[in-house]
Amino acid sequence: MAGLRDLKGCGTALVTPFQSDGRIDEKALERLVDFQIRGGIDFLVPCGTTGENATLTLEEHLRVIEIVKKRAGGKVPIIAGAGGYNTAKVIDMAKRVASLGVDGLLSVTPYYNKPTQEGLFQHFRAIAEAVDLPMIMYNVPGRTSTNLLPDTVVRLSTMDTIVGIKEASGDISQIGELAVKVPDHFKIISGDDANTLPIIALGGVGVISVVSNQAPSMVKELTHHCLAGNFKKARELQRKLYPLMKLNFIETNPIPVKAGLAMMGFIEESYRLPMVCMAKENKEKLRRAMKELGLI
Repeated sequence: MAGLRDLKGCGTALVTPFQSDGRIDEKALERLVDFQIRGGIDFLVPCGTTGENATLTLEEHLRVIEIVKKRAGGKVPIIAGAGGYNTAKVIDMAKRVASLGVDGLLSVTPYYNKPTQEGLFQHFRAIAEAVDLPMIMYNVPGRTSTNLLPDTVVRLSTMDTIVGIKEASGDISQIGELAVKVPDHFKIISGDDANTLPIIALGGVGVISVVSNQAPSMVKELTHHCLAGNFKKARELQRKLYPLMKLNFIETNPIPVKAGLAMMGFIEESYRLPMVCMAKENKEKLRRAMKELGLI
């Protein structure tokens, strides 16, 4: 579909800032959007895993997207999260999200109920047929226990509204097979910061990044060097950013990235259970890495 035909580069999987009483911190969210746009980010992805969407009410979910869209002011595309393990509920959510005027949807594979490949195909087909908005599927078996395999992706790529996949399987061989099999127009987007370089080398078009919450300009620069085929410079940036890439996952995402943003003064270090604050020794490792990059 035309809405995301030219999508490429670095998109940020935005965190959802909370106040100490657990409410969404709308002012902090606006500051984050401003910071991302100043950093030259290519698109924004609210209400994904990094946005703690599993603990948002539907009303909060829609409110976060509404704020991000309004604050971005049309400067960058907005691809909003709309996923889950109940297909009917996902379709209802996706319709509500689409009504906010976003540019596309990001929908994760169903978790917990572990559908078969045919179940995954029927799940995404049902969403695509019900919602007239470009959709990027999200494959992250480490969190869902379900792996969306290349042959299933190829079947889904024939649908007009399914335009790409965010790949976070960590299996470069699988992603290489996918790159060979999908049509040229179908977008493969890295879902792991550390794998952005090899995925783009295989034919990917960018990354939906966690690290770009903290360092939007640097992650964007790395991504664009990869897209331009300037892998020497990209490798230099990869080496520079790699410690932060790894430390952002030393505990469950988004615990470290929110701790880092709190160090930068953007948000309170506040989570919703079952997420909790970062362990002291890990936080010190993160602090040192961020100082090395000049982020704090």
